[in-house]
Amino acid sequence: MKAVYFLVAIAIVMIFFMVELFSPFLKSIFVSVLLAVATSTATLYLENRLKSRIIASSIMTIGLTALFFIPILYCIFSFANFFNQVDQQVLINNLSDMKIFVQKMISDLVFLNDFLNDLTSKIDIGKTVENILSISAFLGKNSAKFMIDMVMILIFFFFFTLYSTSIATFMKELLPIKKDDSTILFYESSNVMTVVLYSILITAIFEGFLFGFFLTFFGYDGLLFGVLYGFASLIPVVGGVIMWLPIVIYEATTNSLPNAIIIAVYSIVVISIIADTFIKPMIIKYINQKVVKTPTSVNELLIFFSIVAGLSTFGFWGMIIGPAMVTFFISIMHLLKKYSDDFKEHVSYD
Repeated sequence: MKAVYFLVAIAIVMIFFMVELFSPFLKSIFVSVLLAVATSTATLYLENRLKSRIIASSIMTIGLTALFFIPILYCIFSFANFFNQVDQQVLINNLSDMKIFVQKMISDLVFLNDFLNDLTSKIDIGKTVENILSISAFLGKNSAKFMIDMVMILIFFFFFTLYSTSIATFMKELLPIKKDDSTILFYESSNVMTVVLYSILITAIFEGFLFGFFLTFFGYDGLLFGVLYGFASLIPVVGGVIMWLPIVIYEATTNSLPNAIIIAVYSIVVISIIADTFIKPMIIKYINQKVVKTPTSVNELLIFFSIVAGLSTFGFWGMIIGPAMVTFFISIMHLLKKYSDDFKEHVSYD
């Protein structure tokens, strides 16, 4: 037996045991690696300016905390505090008014009247309130675990960012392919993740600001609803609707129909049409051409569906995991084709 085969066999066995050893942290490690790869361009920029890898890594970690984790924690604590203070009877009355309002609206839809009336009649307001209030217990139960996961992601992210150059160099040398091919493999995946992450962050912050700032004029917590809209915007097609539609219905049922119409029109025209349809593609194009070193050649529609699939399979972090997996797979297929063509040429030459 050749020494290399023996070492490969030992390595496979050890990888199995390493996975078992770090199984509680695998998701945190995987997410932190992808975030480190996606932010590598910004980290290198800071390192060149500050002349310090440690300071650059620290700034990126603090920035990640401010962008992702502080807003999430703010939402968790705000909702937990809200559900602890809510008056159950008032909530039942409000939901009953909303149900009556919806029934009046659908009464004009003659062809769907029977179906929609049957659907709304099955809604149990008391059970619905009970389910809503149970969210408070759910948040309290899972917030501790969520915070632990966030802390682990931040810790892993800092060290992966700090040692990313040496880790990437080691991985490239370890792969049994040409150095140029391994560089292409890493850069293609990195570029796509960078485009996806930056475009998602910028558009989420932009649209969240537009929505939250506007709602402050109607007495709502602009910061809370802005953060919620930013996260909701990550859901393609219907993301914004699940935020502004309940507010519109609430305003309409509390005798504030003009406010409901204004919020609906603003959300549809300014955010959904202008910001999401026209400004968002411009942001993605700018990032793809100006921010990343090499513009990505992966089809934007494929990136879109990989984000949708990632969100549905892996949850929140699927917006990064999905495109990363698809991009890495496509890069592997391109390399296989290249090596297959080289092999065919070699055989034909012989």
